[in-house]
Amino acid sequence: GYLAIIEAAIYLALAPKSNSLYTTYQKIQDDINRYQSLPVPYHIRNAPTPLMKEIGYSTGYKYDHNFKDAITDQSYLPDRLLGKRYYEPKERGFEKELRARLEKITEIKKRLRGSR
Repeated sequence: GYLAIIEAAIYLALAPKSNSLYTTYQKIQDDINRYQSLPVPYHIRNAPTPLMKEIGYSTGYKYDHNFKDAITDQSYLPDRLLGKRYYEPKERGFEKELRARLEKITEIKKRLRGSR
């Protein structure tokens, strides 16, 4: 057991450092405090009953896996938070790869919105 703990300590000591999770958490907490509770968009609400379907729950939902690159232009945030981006990965370590992926997703979503 102690060798695994030493290995983990060395790995963490040498890993690229980032406070991205902390700043993401702070942005989210700020919006929670500001808005308290916002309605879940209708298109991502489950509609297990006929009444819920009639009200419009799940109408227009797009299952990402059925689309090219498994990406749609669909948003999952309440209207008041549309366009908000909480996570901003750094330009180092694995976060650099995450940043590139996030930029690609953003580009695809913009293109999809423009083609409507």
